Amino acid sequence: MLRNLEVKLETVKSEVTERLPEIQPCPTVQPTCPPQPEVKMNEPCYRCEAGWEHHGGKCYYFSTRKSPWNESRADCRAEGGDLVKIDSREEQSFLRKIIQQKMKGDEDRFWMGLTDSAAEGSWVWVDSSPLNESLTFWSSNEPDDRREEDPDGEDCGRMGPMNWSDKSCKSPQRSICAKPAESLCVSDRSPSFDSLKKSFENFGNMFKNAFNL
Repeated sequence: MLRNLEVKLETVKSEVTERLPEIQPCPTVQPTCPPQPEVKMNEPCYRCEAGWEHHGGKCYYFSTRKSPWNESRADCRAEGGDLVKIDSREEQSFLRKIIQQKMKGDEDRFWMGLTDSAAEGSWVWVDSSPLNESLTFWSSNEPDDRREEDPDGEDCGRMGPMNWSDKSCKSPQRSICAKPAESLCVSDRSPSFDSLKKSFENFGNMFKNAFNL
């Protein structure tokens, strides 16, 4: 019986050896990762709501309705912003160009977030920062605090097609609201893969040392 098993085993080995050339190797399946979303470099990193203009990471809204300075500011704050504060010559240039497109007459001016109502001549922005005297865009002979229209004088700043002027805060004017734009891009401060890997390695070493592994 044992002899018969040995004969059968030799027969099987012989058949397998003869058929080896016919056996094809199985293709190796490489693990794949799901496709990553395409990054479009030309898409902006910031977004503003409909009706707002984006520039330099801020959103600006140019009102069509005229209202006094305090009421205009309340409207801006209700939208999550405030009357605009101008921080650079470049920002002034941008706003001036938009105003020139939107003005419908010489007196069609826009409130900005600047006032000296607390102390005459001491101009302050709505964030309580004082006006930088080296970064002002007053028209010639402005501010003049004229009192013909209002005995209280002209204590609020407004923008025209070129420069600034002061006006009675009670006067109905259009306005410019501003607020930060919504960021759509990943921050550069996000941890990199290498930094995360290093953190896990450090944790592993601490674990080994703690348990004398």
